[in-house]
Amino acid sequence: MRVTIEEVKNTSLIRLEGDVDIASSEEVKSILIDALASKIEIRLMLEDATELDITALQLLYAAERDAAQSKIPFTLDGSVPSEITSAMTDAGFAKFHFQQQ
Repeated sequence: MRVTIEEVKNTSLIRLEGDVDIASSEEVKSILIDALASKIEIRLMLEDATELDITALQLLYAAERDAAQSKIPFTLDGSVPSEITSAMTDAGFAKFHFQQQ
């Protein structure tokens, strides 16, 4: 698992790679909090993620909700692997309000 955040042109780019599960939840949470605190657009890149467990999905859902309440754009950037889309659907998160770029 690898999680990175990079600020480019007033945008926080967050990349999740590999298996993102409960073992990495503190790191993911910390990065999401930092991105939200910056109050600039957040773009989430999942194309190199192989698995998101329920903990990761809950963190993303909460961050997306917080961003919407703060009027911070929060979008998916790039493609989402079918395994991740299936995991979202299976866990009841099929209706993320993310807008895909």
